[in-house]
Amino acid sequence: MQNLAPSAKTDEASSFDLCCIIAGGGTGGHLFPGIAVAQELEKRLNNSDIYFVTGHKRMEDQILANYGYKVRNIEVEGINGRELSKVIPALIKLPRSLFQAISLIRQINPELVLGMGGYSSGPVCLAAKYMGIHTAIHEQNSYPGLTNRMLARFVEQVFISFEESRGFLKSKNIIMTGNPVRQDLLKETKSSHKQDIFQVMILGGSQGARAINEAFVVALEYLNGLGKKIDVAHQTGKADYDRVSQEYRNRGLKGQISPFIHDMTTAYNQADLIISRAGASTIFELAVLGKPSILIPYPYATNQHQKVNAETLARAGGAEVVMQDHLDGKSLGDLIMRYMDNRPGLIKMGELARKFGRPDAAMDIVNRLLTSCQEKDKSRRQ
Repeated sequence: MQNLAPSAKTDEASSFDLCCIIAGGGTGGHLFPGIAVAQELEKRLNNSDIYFVTGHKRMEDQILANYGYKVRNIEVEGINGRELSKVIPALIKLPRSLFQAISLIRQINPELVLGMGGYSSGPVCLAAKYMGIHTAIHEQNSYPGLTNRMLARFVEQVFISFEESRGFLKSKNIIMTGNPVRQDLLKETKSSHKQDIFQVMILGGSQGARAINEAFVVALEYLNGLGKKIDVAHQTGKADYDRVSQEYRNRGLKGQISPFIHDMTTAYNQADLIISRAGASTIFELAVLGKPSILIPYPYATNQHQKVNAETLARAGGAEVVMQDHLDGKSLGDLIMRYMDNRPGLIKMGELARKFGRPDAAMDIVNRLLTSCQEKDKSRRQ
């Protein structure tokens, strides 16, 4: 490994090779920031060999396959928030997952391992640390997950998205970077936006959100009854797709309904207003793209971290927060209508959201990782 020193901001590829493992997953919120870092590594290095290590989830494998990344799986399950009958089998699997991680690391022989949170990152980062490989983690949310709270004590670098998470992590090297956003979302696209029709996108996260789906269907029927014209892109989540599709048919509603929106670049580009959960990846995508939003935090998130995520963006003026226990179709419809009738206010919200965003988060993380790898490599040679 030669000449690892990166410049602060550069689009030029460096002339060295690097093998890297990015571990984590469980939800798109853990996976997509890892993809953003991988894309930045590929842009910066002439030769990069990047592997993703995840649990056995079909959604993760499909997303990563679409991006062309190599994927390896280990047998591991989450523990936090699960009932005792499921915790014990998950604990029994931990030694096996650790040995699987050691075996994978020996096969791949990386210079760097980056954990993105989620239970699959735990065994991989611990194994890498034990084997003397440079190891770092990134925490997306305002309240860190159990895996990252544990790993922060061992890894060399801890990257965070929200200042609020700093106090929950035990590390001497915590670095505020923001949450990386995928390069494909930042590409300029030819807009097909219909100026005379208000366009709303509904996102419940990669898993969907029944409460948001139910409220929005009622809100859309209410707005149609008032003669309001709305174009809809509605991500329902796989589990709720059939039910929501039937509700649209039963109520005579129209919209682009899908279990998962794959072309998020176009969907974001077209939307005037986004109604969404408040996962960290979504928060920073909205911010970087300057998209105004109504955020409905998942009420059962650990330590209410989605609520904290959402309120952080709202304090900056970049979003409005509605708690799920206050959510109903008519009030949501009234709120949408208020923004439809106040385009200047909607534009201002988008501008304030953009100021909150950190478009260089992936670049910042990669700069620091490469510099640290260089320092580690030099110390080994001395």
